[in-house]
Amino acid sequence: MGGKRYNLAVIPGDGTGPEVTREALKVLHAAAAKHGFSVSLTDYDLGGERYLRTGEILPDSVLKELRGFDAILLGAIGHPGITPGLLEKGILLQMRFELDLYINLRPVKLFPGVDCPLKDKGPEHIDYVVVRENTGDVYTGAGGAMMRGTPQEVATQIAMYSRFQVDRALRYAFELTRRRNKQRTLALCGKTNVLTYMYEMWERAFHEMGGRDYPDIKREYFHVDAICMWMIKNPEIFDVIVTGNMFGDIITDLAAITQGGLGIAASGNINPQGVSLFEPMGGSAPKYAGKNVINPLAAICAGAMLLDTIGEPAAARSVEDAVMWVTANKVRNLAAGQMGYSTTQVGDLVAQRVAG
Repeated sequence: MGGKRYNLAVIPGDGTGPEVTREALKVLHAAAAKHGFSVSLTDYDLGGERYLRTGEILPDSVLKELRGFDAILLGAIGHPGITPGLLEKGILLQMRFELDLYINLRPVKLFPGVDCPLKDKGPEHIDYVVVRENTGDVYTGAGGAMMRGTPQEVATQIAMYSRFQVDRALRYAFELTRRRNKQRTLALCGKTNVLTYMYEMWERAFHEMGGRDYPDIKREYFHVDAICMWMIKNPEIFDVIVTGNMFGDIITDLAAITQGGLGIAASGNINPQGVSLFEPMGGSAPKYAGKNVINPLAAICAGAMLLDTIGEPAAARSVEDAVMWVTANKVRNLAAGQMGYSTTQVGDLVAQRVAG
């Protein structure tokens, strides 16, 4: 095949991760063939089975290799035989910090045919993006415990941000709002009435940058509790939301259920100057592993995000359009085992639609 070749790292991971990743790659290959480029894949067996076998979580040698790829596709991390958090912190959080994946990008889009739990809301009402800063806040690991196991036990988990971290997240969000060219409105989600130091800095930086560099973008501010209300009551008011790590973690799960659940929700962990990682939001779902019943659409949508980020926007649109056709005409129930199709068949439906 002529055209450009992209080198992708693939981490199928745990549970149903390999199954959904298989379908995402099937669709990626169909898009590549349709749009005149090719993908070369390198698999990495990071996850629970490797840890149980070797004691390794994320070797330095693997991290070094990952930096050399055009993008990374991840299936799922989480193993029922391993203490919760060990793999997630050792692989996902470690990659965020070591690869400087400082943007978590979450499109929130209700596809046609997908049931929405919000009364009288359809695809025309739910189409926005959350930009979550991905390397600061309480996730840095700062804090500690003293007198553990006694009545006087004390635990601290410190939320921290530098102005550098805030500014680069805000700039990404402003630029994205301008590129989307829809409502041209950027909403900052914070909590300035209580977190008076951290989110005062966010809000001050937000207005300074917006007024100076993005006068064409309307700026709005919401407390995090209020934004949760408006995401349910009037999601159509949002275009792009930017927020910190903890609030972004929470509100994107709320957003996911409004678009049909984690089975359709994809995310990107972005380093605009380096390699980025893409994954479905759903977990490893070990009880469904090996049954060929899990919904692969979130992983397929993560593949579409990957294509857009590496510079193949037409291919990305063709994948998203194919998913929307499948939800509108074939797969109405997104729950595992209730789709009316197997995991493999859903991947086939999308790939065939992409191929035309």
